[in-house]
Amino acid sequence: MMLLQDVARTSREQALILWFEEVDSKDVGLVGGKNSSLGEMIQQLTPKGINVPTGFATTAYAYRHFVEKAGLDAQLRQIFQDLDENDVQNLQEKGKQARTLILNTPFPDDLSHAIAIAYRRLCERYGDDLYHSIDVAVRSSATAEDLPEASFAGQQETYLNVQGVRGVLEACHKCFASLFTDRAISYRHHNGFDHFAVALSVGVQKMVRSDLATSGVMFSIDTETGFKNATLITAAYGLGENVVQGAVNPDEYLVFKPTLKNGYKPILDKRLGSKAIKMIYDDGGSRLTKNIRVNKLEQDQFCISDQEILTLARWTTQIEEHYSQVRGTYTPMDIEWAKDGITGELFIVQARPETVQSQKAANILKSYEIKQRSQVLAVGRSVGAAIGQGKARVILSVDKINNFKPGEVLVTNRTDPDWEPIMKQASAIVTNQGGRTCHAAIIAREMGIPAIVGCNNATETIKTGQEVTVCCAEGDEGKVYLGLLPFEIIETPLDNLPQTRTKILMNIGNPEKAFAFADIPAQGVGLARLEFIIANHIQAHPSALLKFHELEEGDVKDQIAELTKHYEDKPQFFVDKLARGIAMIAAAFYPKDVIVRMSDFKSNEYANLLGGKPFEPKEENPMIGWRGASRYTDPNYREAFALECRALKMVREEMGLTNVIPMIPFCRTPEEGMRVLEEMAKNGLERGVNGLQVYVMCELPSNVILADQFAQVFDGFSIGSNDLTQLTLGLDRDSALVAHLFDERNEGVKRMVKMAIETAKAQNRKIGICGQAPSDYPEFAQFLVELGIDSISLNPDSVLKTLLMVAAVEQGQ
Repeated sequence: MMLLQDVARTSREQALILWFEEVDSKDVGLVGGKNSSLGEMIQQLTPKGINVPTGFATTAYAYRHFVEKAGLDAQLRQIFQDLDENDVQNLQEKGKQARTLILNTPFPDDLSHAIAIAYRRLCERYGDDLYHSIDVAVRSSATAEDLPEASFAGQQETYLNVQGVRGVLEACHKCFASLFTDRAISYRHHNGFDHFAVALSVGVQKMVRSDLATSGVMFSIDTETGFKNATLITAAYGLGENVVQGAVNPDEYLVFKPTLKNGYKPILDKRLGSKAIKMIYDDGGSRLTKNIRVNKLEQDQFCISDQEILTLARWTTQIEEHYSQVRGTYTPMDIEWAKDGITGELFIVQARPETVQSQKAANILKSYEIKQRSQVLAVGRSVGAAIGQGKARVILSVDKINNFKPGEVLVTNRTDPDWEPIMKQASAIVTNQGGRTCHAAIIAREMGIPAIVGCNNATETIKTGQEVTVCCAEGDEGKVYLGLLPFEIIETPLDNLPQTRTKILMNIGNPEKAFAFADIPAQGVGLARLEFIIANHIQAHPSALLKFHELEEGDVKDQIAELTKHYEDKPQFFVDKLARGIAMIAAAFYPKDVIVRMSDFKSNEYANLLGGKPFEPKEENPMIGWRGASRYTDPNYREAFALECRALKMVREEMGLTNVIPMIPFCRTPEEGMRVLEEMAKNGLERGVNGLQVYVMCELPSNVILADQFAQVFDGFSIGSNDLTQLTLGLDRDSALVAHLFDERNEGVKRMVKMAIETAKAQNRKIGICGQAPSDYPEFAQFLVELGIDSISLNPDSVLKTLLMVAAVEQGQ
């Protein structure tokens, strides 16, 4: 006698329709990856406050029942017996034949009846009578889809704003046929899946009215570096298909997961996208949806609020934690979300395992380094951190992909799944449109192809036949250079690295590279420079922002106005940009210490910032003039320093990144140091409160000679060997006439360093070094280790070799 659970199992496996509430993550074979994931979330995560719209799925059995009932298997095999996936024309012909065969074959009556009944019940569930059809999304869900090792993202079709029984049946039929889109055939072949072993389920899900609001894609991992502690959210107006397919350049937001869980608001970065078009319902037309232009006012605004960003980030974290628990291994997630413009509610509409960063070997650090630069032809968002090169091929229509030759650089308006057959043959991809979470970017990552998206004008500035180098190895901004430029691939094994008594820290200036550098085995950051953030991300002089309305009318004021156009409060622009730059670096190494040096521009460097000239004196020798600590309490800079303090307070208190340690540069006397601490306290940064430590640069002879007194004011020292060398030897390191005399290995400099280390240790204060010398000279690093220095902070490319050298020195002591 058959047991009851066997009867239940048999009925599920032979059901034509299953509701999402009836399936979970173990049912990929029944309803495909997409639908089983929706069922899992509805069962397990909606009770925890995550909104997921419900619906039903046709089963894999329903698809096979259709194929078997109509005798399609033999006919499909006949079509594909001489398939050549590498011949684009052959692939297109075979795909069209298979789709036509399926579309011309009617559904069996029992399947049509089951879909119709389920749709009517869905209408009833949402309170509509049988004469008023609700709008649904009809999505394909293949049984080999959304696996941790292969995404199959976008390989089959999706139809939005489908209404009525007839519309649902037609959309389901088209989804069945889309199992044989050209891109799906090519993708299965590329990933080693049998075309006839894969079945198709169709999900019918209540639409979220994001056509009246916003939608997007988010990842529980940084897509470019694999950094696990950040959530990346993209957002644009209207239905989400434009974001997925890369038809718009969306807004992007980065949120730090560890302190988010503790109740903080750690939005690390916000990037405004152009969001030029939005997809809405086409209720009055012949199509289901249409794209319209977004007005300039909306384009220039972030399309979701900070509170919505944080809610989506929390949900992403919860979803990642749930799937990691279900799978028994860390499982980063790729998630689609939508906001309902009628109710204002947020919803999760899809979730699948991320398939690129999660599959990378964790014990190999692979980096690309470009050795030469040339004319920049296009700039956009980096996808991957690699470099590719070849002859450019500009193709504006998918109808022309037959012209593409293997090894070329594909340049197009946007790459959607229809381009996939040639994407795998490209050495790199460059697009005008799209963000880092668009479908094309996902596939490019999965195939290991560098891509630059959102260039806006690449198809105009790059010409077919030009030799180009596509570089994604210089941070978030990717560049297309003219010519085949030399570059190097560096692979470093990270297995069995030695532990050292001396902490090996890293010097970082560019926040955009922080997540990538987090893989390097450093024990924190010994020097994070604010100058890079101010010069590159803020660009304007802080005093020009504070006194914006007093600036003379002209080009400079216009440039600042354009730069800060989203801010009525111009100083807040400085605070936000500086805070987010600091936070990116602090998050990358959290909870390890990140020592942030407060601004140390010289007056001539400050004058070069936008609007800076009226606020800066002309000094004969700015190198030893009005810089560092002397500015912070000066009436002419005090308000500007307050902005730096506000930014640091925001990082520590709003974002929860209390691993940040501010450091005061060029502090000439202990009394000056005390005045700086008083000024910081006035602005909410009080030493000792909330664990706040404050360090001082040890870069002047007075810092060394009076180290015992400085130790009563500050919590630690960091030797700046560049300035200490020039001031010990009495030379200007900016002067070419005496540059040959500059050498940190000079005996006078080494005696100063020795004295500083010995005094700091006698005063029970930490002391490290963040100058250039240990990066350039291994023997200088050895000298420091032998003196017992607490930490050495190095340029990223010197960390590993110095780590090994320090370990050898310590073992030999």
